[in-house]
Amino acid sequence: MRYALIFVVLELVFENMFPGAYVKPMMSTLRFIRALTSNSDSETVSKAASDTVKAFYDNRQEILCNFNECCRPDWIKYTWTGLVKDLDDKVFGQHIASGIVLRAVDEFMSSENTKKPLVLSLHGLVGSGKNFVTQLIAQNIYTEGMKSKFVHLFSPTFHFPHPDSYLHSYKFQLKKKIEEAITDCQRSMFIFDNVEMMHPEMIDVIEPYLGYFEKLDGVSTRKAIFIFISNAGADVIMNAALEFWKAGRKQNEINLTHLDGFESSLIERTLVDYFIPFLPKERKHVKQCIRALMKDRGQQPDEDVVEKFANMLVYIPKSEGAFSVNGCKTIEVLLSNYYDKASS
Repeated sequence: MRYALIFVVLELVFENMFPGAYVKPMMSTLRFIRALTSNSDSETVSKAASDTVKAFYDNRQEILCNFNECCRPDWIKYTWTGLVKDLDDKVFGQHIASGIVLRAVDEFMSSENTKKPLVLSLHGLVGSGKNFVTQLIAQNIYTEGMKSKFVHLFSPTFHFPHPDSYLHSYKFQLKKKIEEAITDCQRSMFIFDNVEMMHPEMIDVIEPYLGYFEKLDGVSTRKAIFIFISNAGADVIMNAALEFWKAGRKQNEINLTHLDGFESSLIERTLVDYFIPFLPKERKHVKQCIRALMKDRGQQPDEDVVEKFANMLVYIPKSEGAFSVNGCKTIEVLLSNYYDKASS
């Protein structure tokens, strides 16, 4: 009688304590233990054991997804407030890019019935923040961020280094990778870095997946995100920024009408939803990057150190020192070396 009461209490606890996927397996396990401890006949024990195994098997996917990344809301949950905060706190001198990215991602992720994948084309100088903003997008959609198995990064020099010799193989591999990724999870993200270095026929492989097809070769890319990162158009963006600088105007006065022609023709224009320009980093933006990175390392920003590292970078034009040649790209390495030496 005492054991029976204990099992009744445990059943009530399990029903209210464990997530849905665990209820049946745990309840079956409890009944199996109850059968073992209550001198039940072998048939009853055998059935309880069988029910336990079946319960765990039937709910295996739900249980596994509590520990391993799955294509479900637990692991893919877009956070608008997080993206807003990250763009405000961590991205400097990019009022145009931040505004477009926030609007584009929010509209796409908030829509239940998208007709095509979201296609973003990011343009600007090295170190202007294109890759960094891409990381922030991933971090605010996927729990695992850039480490998510649903985020796929391609670099032509790494993944397709010898197109003259292996172009056919590369094309086949890329097509296969896209289709397998979408089959695994429709809410996948594909990032193509240095896209201007990709062979045109590799881009031809990608373009069909960017359109309005409901399905292509049995897969639908309508919930996917494609991000193309390029230095193409950087000269147009830089020239516009220099003109504003020389005229004594603030960089945040620049808008898209001042950047006419920066858009790359590498990808069919009608397939790209947003062409996004990244402006060159002024010295003040470099300093903001340094302060933010120091805070990320748990260090209180020291203005002498900030000035020291800002002075280490190369600026153009040399006479005015208006813009950092490499933006904020090398700052993190410089800071790491500085603090490593300080602690040794």
